[in-house]
Amino acid sequence: MKNSQKDLQGGWKKRLARIIFEADTPSGKRFDEVLIACILLSVVVVMCDSVDTISASYGRLLYSLEWLFTILFTIEYILRISCAHKRTHYVRSFFGIVDLLAILPTYLSVIIPGSQYFLVIRILRVLRIFRVLKLVQFIGESRLLVQSLRASARKIIVFLFVVMTLAVIFGSLIYLIEGEENGFTSIPRSIYWTIVTLTTVGYGDISPKTNLGQIFASMIMILGYSVIAVPTGIVTVEMSQAFGRKRWKKICPECMEHGYETDAVYCKYCGTKLSREVEG
Repeated sequence: MKNSQKDLQGGWKKRLARIIFEADTPSGKRFDEVLIACILLSVVVVMCDSVDTISASYGRLLYSLEWLFTILFTIEYILRISCAHKRTHYVRSFFGIVDLLAILPTYLSVIIPGSQYFLVIRILRVLRIFRVLKLVQFIGESRLLVQSLRASARKIIVFLFVVMTLAVIFGSLIYLIEGEENGFTSIPRSIYWTIVTLTTVGYGDISPKTNLGQIFASMIMILGYSVIAVPTGIVTVEMSQAFGRKRWKKICPECMEHGYETDAVYCKYCGTKLSREVEG
């Protein structure tokens, strides 16, 4: 009797996991479509609530919709935990944290009462906009992008260190060339101008007035184009290599894990025989 109950419970969890965590089944696709629509609508509600004229006219409706979406996302979060093969792994994962942040601000705004905490409640409302991060899990190539960014992280960090070093040197030089009378009142402020100029943003709040300063600024502007191109090239190379390593990956029907080699027969997490493949 106990074994049959466990089998029924296990079968229910497997079916629910296929719907929630798999997007290649008809039920899984419908679930993802409904979830995406709810995420987008909830973000629109938060943005409309920040507009005073809309909030004044439709405040109650927006408040009700906010709680409706919060309850739906809460149910989704509970279902994901209940059918996840490794619950702690899901809770601590990026998407688990995003799912929690999608519902937590609404409940916290109720727990924190009083008009003196209005600013905190406003911040919690704005935090709901991060529900848009839930959409990341529906982007098929997001993992390749994350892998490329991780692989190029060290190169980009070294490059940024070089750029910051140049910014300090150039900022110090422009401070000596222009001086306080032309708006370069300190080295940190001069470094700020260097970064704005080097990245080709050019706010225009500070600008060199002397001929030597303008020549020096022109050199920094030209150098800025290479500054933009280098990190783009680094990430592009890593992305091309990641796409080159793209393989057919198998999914375990038991624990829903994936990322196996093409010749893998059994799941490396639970030992279940791998039965089918999807394009990774």
